[in-house]
Amino acid sequence: MSETENERRRFQRIDFDAPAEIVQGERRWAVELHDVSLKGLLIKRPQQWHGNPNHPFNASIQLADDACVQMEVVLTRTHGDLLGFVCRHIDLDSISHLRRLVELNLGDEALLERELAALGDGDWV
Repeated sequence: MSETENERRRFQRIDFDAPAEIVQGERRWAVELHDVSLKGLLIKRPQQWHGNPNHPFNASIQLADDACVQMEVVLTRTHGDLLGFVCRHIDLDSISHLRRLVELNLGDEALLERELAALGDGDWV
């Protein structure tokens, strides 16, 4: 990513390794999480991938035994062996867990507040 693109990015990506799964209807894929942000997630394309990009998916990221982030996502980009998904819906518990994860990794409360404000504005740059 160029420096200009990075400057425009409103949602910082957090490299994070955790068990994750993508589900669409009856199809399930255990996936390797590349990174996550308040906006969505980037995964490595799983073997036997045949998801329909015209329909939403459910993503689940297991943070701990009792903490899981679940969100409805749509596939917005593919690049090589990576699939990028944007979050369309997330429940209150999941956004709380995700917020804490981002907060711990950013180490900058002002940056976190800016990202949360962008979410509230519906600004998905």
